[in-house]
Amino acid sequence: MIVLDKRSEWVHIKGSLRYCQYSVQDKEQAVQAPAPGFNIGAVERETGLSKDLLRMWERRYGFPSPARDRAGERQYAPDDVSKLRAIKRLMDIGMRPGKIVHQTLGELNALADARSVVRRDDLAPPLGRNLLDLLKNHDAAALQQLLAQLVMRQGLQQFVLETVTPLNRTVGDAWMRGELQVFEEHLYTEQVQVALRTAINAFPRTATGVPRVLLTTFPNEQHGLGLLLVEALLVPEGAHCVSLGTQTPIDDIRRAAIAHRADILALSFSGAFPLRSAVDGVDLLRGLLPPQVTIWAGGEMTRRVRRTIPGIVLIPDLASAIQALRSWRAHRVPVHAG
Repeated sequence: MIVLDKRSEWVHIKGSLRYCQYSVQDKEQAVQAPAPGFNIGAVERETGLSKDLLRMWERRYGFPSPARDRAGERQYAPDDVSKLRAIKRLMDIGMRPGKIVHQTLGELNALADARSVVRRDDLAPPLGRNLLDLLKNHDAAALQQLLAQLVMRQGLQQFVLETVTPLNRTVGDAWMRGELQVFEEHLYTEQVQVALRTAINAFPRTATGVPRVLLTTFPNEQHGLGLLLVEALLVPEGAHCVSLGTQTPIDDIRRAAIAHRADILALSFSGAFPLRSAVDGVDLLRGLLPPQVTIWAGGEMTRRVRRTIPGIVLIPDLASAIQALRSWRAHRVPVHAG
């Protein structure tokens, strides 16, 4: 219990700290201190799970089960946030949330450790350790230099397929174990994006590149690194790529595909994106777009699709994007031809 008598201090209001003055006329009156917690926006930022997904899990699985503050806003306990982060990481390596949501944090971490052993990559351990050391030491300049050197040495496509993918897992595993903080993971993502954009921009860009590929994500899909990785694979193949970034409304995707005369619409979905929403959305787009526009759906979410989706090409991994591009060239005529 705390008692406030005409004094100012930092207090929790709706999940954030604010400096406020309280006046309590009766010193016998006591104000219950709010329990520490995260509001839904903070949980979305901390875990990468969208607000809609958190609410859906609450209804479907009974987890998370947040308390409510005096204004009726959800307040998530720190332990639940830690568990949500662990679930998100396991989803990113292909596990379905319904199978793991009721496990304890310890069980989730043990499962992640076991999966990490099974899914070892050819990435040299010293490179992963060096990267984590740079992140923990907050040496952004050295990190940027390391990534630039790797791109130059390997070439852009090899860098994406053989280095970035395993590095993403190394960083993701470290974040889930609590070895990295959120801002350190964000630093890694930003520096990878800088390295990729610099390398992409070094290629000649002409409007006559074929095919014309439009890249974006649906609303509530905030993960844009997948789009950039696909672009980095397609540009060296001579494709003309236009990226809208993330969270584009479906009708705007339709308008953009027509305006840019896209041959291929490439959509990226993280493992956390609701499967039903993704399938319904691509079904809707298929009906809205001309039949000659090919739709690709890629990312971790597509590994949970157990059936073919008419008119949709599923891209389960990055290497499949190059194969899909070459297949398109062998069988299709560009939309803007003639």
